[in-house]
Amino acid sequence: MRTSAVIMAGGRGERFWPSSREDRPKQFLSFNGKKSLLQRTVGRLQGLCGPESTWVVTRQDYADLVQAQLPDIPHEKIILEPQGRDTAACIALATAYVGRSDPDAVMIVLPADHLILQEEEFRDTVRRAVHAAWESEGLVTLGIRPTRPETGYGYIRVGARWGDGSDTYRVAAFTEKPPRERALAYLNSGEYLWNSGIFIWKVSAIRRALVRHLPGVMEALAPLGEAVGTAHEAELLSRIYPTVPKISIDYGVMEKADNVLVIPADFGWDDLGTWAALERVVPADQQGNIITGQVLAVDTAGSILQSDQGHRLLVAFGVSDLVVVDTPDVVLVADKARATDLKAVVGRLEAEGLKQHLRTPISALTDDD
Repeated sequence: MRTSAVIMAGGRGERFWPSSREDRPKQFLSFNGKKSLLQRTVGRLQGLCGPESTWVVTRQDYADLVQAQLPDIPHEKIILEPQGRDTAACIALATAYVGRSDPDAVMIVLPADHLILQEEEFRDTVRRAVHAAWESEGLVTLGIRPTRPETGYGYIRVGARWGDGSDTYRVAAFTEKPPRERALAYLNSGEYLWNSGIFIWKVSAIRRALVRHLPGVMEALAPLGEAVGTAHEAELLSRIYPTVPKISIDYGVMEKADNVLVIPADFGWDDLGTWAALERVVPADQQGNIITGQVLAVDTAGSILQSDQGHRLLVAFGVSDLVVVDTPDVVLVADKARATDLKAVVGRLEAEGLKQHLRTPISALTDDD
């Protein structure tokens, strides 16, 4: 049985603006350690897949960043999307490459921007999922045991057990982000798991599911099949990829398929969706502040304070429950409770003609060099 990993690394990370920018989004940044989220994602695959069996799907704009951060990944294993078309297109595209050498290989598909603290437990869980995917010919996902009534995650309702003595279950239903009251009911019922967005399946199994449930995606990508590895590959992909329907794998396939399995997991997972998520994974000081960089906090509590400046002191005095991020060209001051809405600010920047602040300023790039 051969396994390959596909890392989806094309996201924009808008909810971590202004540290995350269009040209250097969240997956290339470091949280709770020196390595970036992308580097940590590849690192936790050790023992599951080597660099020669690891593929990274990213945008063309990020090619240099990926190669710089992952020098051990062969150049030909980096798949470049001309533009983002959501996860169904990303996964379908990956199958065209992985499936060339072995259409029955088991694919481990995972986002590049999640944090997993207990990596050995993660590997053990993935090994069980690989076995289940091979034996069942089904679509396997990892479900995280909920610890709070989270309204920002999708949920999976667990169905009947699959196999004798197995810790794998059939998926009864997928549920999108619920209001707090319903999320609390899900938590108390013990019947629901968080949707981690990590998938394991045979290449042939996911291709059959895509053909059945998202034929438009597969039809749009069909011409690419014979062009992979040829001189016409890049030109053809740039021409056809913008025509691929834009839809997530969850909506397009997982919620429709009848052969979906889930393995309950608990390995310190967090999707780091907002600035406030740092409180779950980064140690705070005695006042509950998370401080990064040159920061002085006086009579300040429950705040996330980050200075990306090397020469300027950020001072917070007499405040609480804020997110303050100081970068070379932008200072963000936000109510921590509104951190999930930060994409609205990004939208306003575009509408107000301030798009230059969505990219890293040249001065910062010079400083890094």
